[in-house]
Amino acid sequence: MWRVALTLTAALWLVGCASTPGGSGGATPVSIPSADNTGRDGPPASPPPNLADVPDAEPRVETIKPRGANKPYEIAGQRYEPMAADVAYSERGLASWYGRKFHGRPTASGEPYDMYAMTAAHPTLPLPSYARVRNPANGREIVVRVNDRGPFHRGRIIDLSYAAALKLDLLRGVAPVEVERLTHDAIRTGAWRQQAPAQAFAVAATPSPAPTVVQDITSAPAAPPTASSPDVAPTVTTPARGFWVQVGAFRQRDAADRLHQRLSSDLSWLAPLLAVFSDRNLLRVQAGPYADRAEATRVAQRVRAAASLVPVVIEHR
Repeated sequence: MWRVALTLTAALWLVGCASTPGGSGGATPVSIPSADNTGRDGPPASPPPNLADVPDAEPRVETIKPRGANKPYEIAGQRYEPMAADVAYSERGLASWYGRKFHGRPTASGEPYDMYAMTAAHPTLPLPSYARVRNPANGREIVVRVNDRGPFHRGRIIDLSYAAALKLDLLRGVAPVEVERLTHDAIRTGAWRQQAPAQAFAVAATPSPAPTVVQDITSAPAAPPTASSPDVAPTVTTPARGFWVQVGAFRQRDAADRLHQRLSSDLSWLAPLLAVFSDRNLLRVQAGPYADRAEATRVAQRVRAAASLVPVVIEHR
């Protein structure tokens, strides 16, 4: 797991150790102790009392810088391309947490990691970001400030701070969660506060110029999509096995069709591979399948450059 800032000067470290930036949530101490030197991660030996009462992170609009922690990077031979734009993003998958081993060490954003603050790490969300995380097993929800990169284990989508995992009752191990990034518009208008728990994992009904991106690593294998004309998107229940490039996901059919039609018109080479499939009340626009991740990643990069979208590569088994 990467816990080193992309660039970190001694001055930044000294400033960062003084306090965690506003909005991170939690009772951050004035000076964060150094990391555990045993090489083992886990809970603190003597956690502060009343950690369950630590308030969630308070979302605020923070500038997303295109460089630094939001530059593409590679870990263990896998290339990651962080989003550099303020786009909605929702996903379902497994959550883990990290604790004393990294406490006080610099995060990817350059801030010291505080396991008692309401923060999290994500491989590709813009840094910084704010996200709502829900444990579907018990209905608990929290809001965290994403300021680090990780996790880098297959199938895991977010790494929570010790305090965040405690509030979700996830300290026993890796467990399924639902993650939703809070956009700047939702923060400015206060819409994120008005969202009912039952609506927490949802894609906006009215698409923005950059369509909502939804990553889902839990879909089951299925039969290949049927052929159709570029003007009418073929609809299937689930995609075929392989790697797919997802360019958008919507609640409304006409929104999915509009994106399908635009890409079919603007990117004729992609049109034969485009399909829309219905999954858990979402209509996902995807291209594929591709035999391997490398090929799908090349296509995703080509789509991103040509259509100003933020596609993601998804493997369906």
